[in-house]
Amino acid sequence: MNSFLEDLAFADDICLLSSNVNIMQNKTTKLNEVAQSISLNINEKKTKVMTVNSNTAQPVKIRNNIIEEVEDFKYLGSMLSNTNGTARDIKARISKARNAFCQLQSIWRSGSISMNTKLKIYNSNVKSVLLYGAECWRIIQTDMGKKLSSFHNTCLRKICKIYWPKKISNKDLYLKTKQSCMEIKRRWCWIGHVLQKGEDITKIALRWTPDGKRKRGRSKETWRRMVEQEMKDIGKTWGEIEKKAKDRQLWRQLVEALCADKHEDDK
Repeated sequence: MNSFLEDLAFADDICLLSSNVNIMQNKTTKLNEVAQSISLNINEKKTKVMTVNSNTAQPVKIRNNIIEEVEDFKYLGSMLSNTNGTARDIKARISKARNAFCQLQSIWRSGSISMNTKLKIYNSNVKSVLLYGAECWRIIQTDMGKKLSSFHNTCLRKICKIYWPKKISNKDLYLKTKQSCMEIKRRWCWIGHVLQKGEDITKIALRWTPDGKRKRGRSKETWRRMVEQEMKDIGKTWGEIEKKAKDRQLWRQLVEALCADKHEDDK
């Protein structure tokens, strides 16, 4: 199997990947030729180009029309950025989750609905919206502390009717509502799912390192470095992780250990 990612495709949402602009132009031209051969046309206005660590002035064209170059764009509901950041995506998810939470105010205020039922509704109707695509988020403290966790904790306090001057720590709040460190649990459940599969595009994406050289200076925090640091915090390596993924019970224990380690940091 090819060990490189050449493209991502979901139905008609096609994303081409390339290490230089000439290869990208060739791929785009070939895609357009194949599309036209089956009576399909690529919409130039909806097609975008995003470059990472590149200052090339050569544009990519479709039928001699220059494709707009952007710094970020939405793909399958997630915001992708050339700065490798997730702040915009998290902000967009919080906005959508806030709307979902506000539409259910009558349920949160109801005295006839049990706390357990309210939390199930929150997990299925609000938290699922909030964490869409969270498996691939590169979480840094600014994103996490000031945006994601703050919104999550505020929602849980409103559901539990814990208002000022009442006080409760985040750890006690999570115990009361049976919540865990949501983005870590979601990320590592997905990693376990990928490692349990055979060789396919998801495993390639997990290990893939794009061609090219990074800019001078301190290395930026990446998704892979973040995951490796979380493994290091509990004394594990990729080899040990892959072995544990084969046993679902051991994997659940590993995820619980990662969440528990995060809760200790949040005390």
